[in-house]
Amino acid sequence: MRRRCYPSDTTIAEWALLEHLLPTPASETSSGGHPEKWPRREIVDAIRYLVDTGCKWRALPADFPPYQMVFGFYSRWTAAGVFNLIRDQLRRRVRRAMGTSPHPVAAVIDSQSVKVAATVPRATSGYDPGKKILGRKRHIVCDMKGLLLFVMVTPASSHDAVAAKEVLFRLRLMHPQIAVVWADSIYGGTLVGWAKSFLNLTVKTVSRPEGANGFVLLPRRWVVERSLAWWLHARRNARDYETRPEHSEAMLTLAAITLMTRRLTRQPTHPTAAAPRPVAAVQAA
Repeated sequence: MRRRCYPSDTTIAEWALLEHLLPTPASETSSGGHPEKWPRREIVDAIRYLVDTGCKWRALPADFPPYQMVFGFYSRWTAAGVFNLIRDQLRRRVRRAMGTSPHPVAAVIDSQSVKVAATVPRATSGYDPGKKILGRKRHIVCDMKGLLLFVMVTPASSHDAVAAKEVLFRLRLMHPQIAVVWADSIYGGTLVGWAKSFLNLTVKTVSRPEGANGFVLLPRRWVVERSLAWWLHARRNARDYETRPEHSEAMLTLAAITLMTRRLTRQPTHPTAAAPRPVAAVQAA
């Protein structure tokens, strides 16, 4: 048994939350299969270590299972939507713990352009002239508590309003109860009418005050901005290293999952965890 000595390692309480949400091992199903050589908790700890520290797959410490084994589980679980399932289950539990409905009716959408590593294919990256970044763009949807609902990664060259049609369409399928989505002014224009006509979804934009200089805390929108900042504490998300966009989405989802498990088990998430109530409330993210 490996001695758990890394900050990213799961605690007993966290593992109790996560274990039953993982797929049943093949050896325990009716179709049968070989027993897994490595404990599931070791695999999860290795994935969390990589997300938290931002190291290469090949640079996983030797006390973890072989990196090929860890990446194999990560890739299969990503393709099967396991991380999305865990995210949704934990989000409902966090919302209940906060005394609100498990199913949100309002959300916030935003995007973030990030640079990519040299190993990222050009076919899945592009240039964002607004931010002057060559890389990818993360399209994020959160509830009003800052909890992740949906993430989609595209080339940075894609326009926010164009990509938002795909994002909002998937959001409507996954969360039909959502009625209002708050957004930046760039999401205005024809998107508002399209969302109302085809998705029965109200998109409300929040603009910067006229004449404002520098940073301005905008109503509603600050929720998703704060969550993005929190997920970047996981160093793997500071830059996009993933060959496949769906793996980039999984990395963001895993960072959100870690924050939610620590919120549910009442553990500090980072040095600002002891801040006043407005910040502490985001530990649910």
